[in-house]
Amino acid sequence: MRKFLIGGLTGAAALAMGTSAAYAEGHCATTPSGMPEMPDLSGEVVTITGPWEGRDEELVNMVLSCFESATGADVQYSGSGEFEQLIVTSIRAGNAPNVAIFPQPGLAADMAAEGGLDALGPDLAAWMTDNYGAGSSWVDLGTYADENGADQFYAFAYKVDVKSLVWYVPEAFEDNGYEIPGTMEELVALSDQMVADGLTPWCIGIESGGATGWTATDWMEDVMLRTTSPENYDAWVTNDLPFNSPEVINAMEVYGSISRNDDYVAGGADAVASIFFGDSPNGLFTTPAQCMMHRQASFIPSFFPNQGQELADGEADFFYFPAFAEGDLGKPVLGAGTLWASPNMTDATMELFNYLTSPAAHEIWMAESGFLTPHLGVDASAYANDALRKQGEILANATTFRFDASDLMPGPIGAGAFWTEMTAFANGQDAQTTADNIQAAWDVIK
Repeated sequence: MRKFLIGGLTGAAALAMGTSAAYAEGHCATTPSGMPEMPDLSGEVVTITGPWEGRDEELVNMVLSCFESATGADVQYSGSGEFEQLIVTSIRAGNAPNVAIFPQPGLAADMAAEGGLDALGPDLAAWMTDNYGAGSSWVDLGTYADENGADQFYAFAYKVDVKSLVWYVPEAFEDNGYEIPGTMEELVALSDQMVADGLTPWCIGIESGGATGWTATDWMEDVMLRTTSPENYDAWVTNDLPFNSPEVINAMEVYGSISRNDDYVAGGADAVASIFFGDSPNGLFTTPAQCMMHRQASFIPSFFPNQGQELADGEADFFYFPAFAEGDLGKPVLGAGTLWASPNMTDATMELFNYLTSPAAHEIWMAESGFLTPHLGVDASAYANDALRKQGEILANATTFRFDASDLMPGPIGAGAFWTEMTAFANGQDAQTTADNIQAAWDVIK
C-alpha cells in the first residue's frame, strides 16, 4: 500500500457510536474492483464528524465499515445538521475529530488559515491530479493558505454533485425531431427552433422563500464557466475580478438572453421570480408541455410530479449543459460536494485517506444512491442506475470542475447580495445596475 505524507496530532475522543461490521456483509466483497490490501490497524480509533444524517449517514457508514473490516480499526462517525457550528467549536477548543467532512470549501479554508487542519501532503495531491477527472481542479479546491500564508493541500473531495444538467422529456424531443445539442450555439439554435414550432423552450423559477434567487446564481455560474476562463471564475469568486467587470456583465446578459426572453420562458419573463424552483420543472410533464427544457442540478427529479420515477420509466432524461464551441473552454462542469479534511491527523487517519483513493471506497456507495465520483479508476457498472452512470461520465469527462461560486463567496455576498440582486435582475433590473449593486456590497465587507 502506498504511503502519503503523515503528520499532525495523535489521538481523539470518540464522538459517536462506531460503525458496525454488519454493514460490511454483502457490500465489501462485491465491489467490481475489489477491496484494496490494508494494514492491520487493530486497536486504532478514527473519529469522523460531518453533515450527513439519515440515509446518507447509513451509506457513509457502509463505506467506513469496509475499512473497518479490512483493517480492524474502529471508525466512529457522528452526523449533525449543525456541523458547521460544531466543527468550528471543536477545532478551536482543541478536541476536534480526526476527520471533518466539509460541505463548503470556504469553511475548510478558514480552519486551515487558523492552523486547525493538518495538511494531507503533496503525494495525495499528485494522486488526485492523476486519478480524478479535471484533476487539478480538485487539488485547487482543497488547497488553502496555512496560518503562515503558505498554500498546502488540505481537503480530499469525496461524493460530488453535478449542476450542469438540462432536463427534458425524450418523447417530446422525438415527436418534434429534436436532437441533443452538443454546443451552446446548438442549444440556442434549438431554443429558437422550438419557438418557431410554437413551443416554449425553458421552464425557469427562482422563488425559494428566504433563499430566493439562488437558482439564478447557479445559472450565472454555469454561464461564467462557458464565457470566460476558469482563472477568471476563480478571481470572480474572490472579487479579484470585480462583479461589475465586463466578463461578469457579459455572463449575466447571456443568462438574461434566455431568462428575460418572453418567447423562451414558460409564463413569460415576469413569472421567473415568482415561480417556486421546485415547481418549475413540472411544466415538462403537462399536456401540452409548458416547456421543453429545464436547467437544474442532479437532485431535481425528487421535485418531479412522481418524485423521480419519471427518470426510471424513461419519461425524463438529461443532457450536459454544453459549452460554446467558440472560446475553447473545454467541458466545464459546475457542482458541489464534500471535502474530507483532518483537524487531528494520525497514522490510522492517513490510512483512511489512502482507502478513499481506492475504487472500492467509491463503488460501495455508487451501488446505492445519491453518489457521484470523478475517480477515473472506478468501474462505472457499479452505479445503481443509468442516470447516475451518465452523470458520473459527465463528471469524469469534465476538463474543468468548479464549485458553486455563491457557496465560496462570503455570506453577505453569496447568500445575500448575489441572491437578492439576481432576483431584481429577474424583475427587470438591468445587468449593469445589478452588477454594480453586488460590487457595492463587496466593497462594504472588504
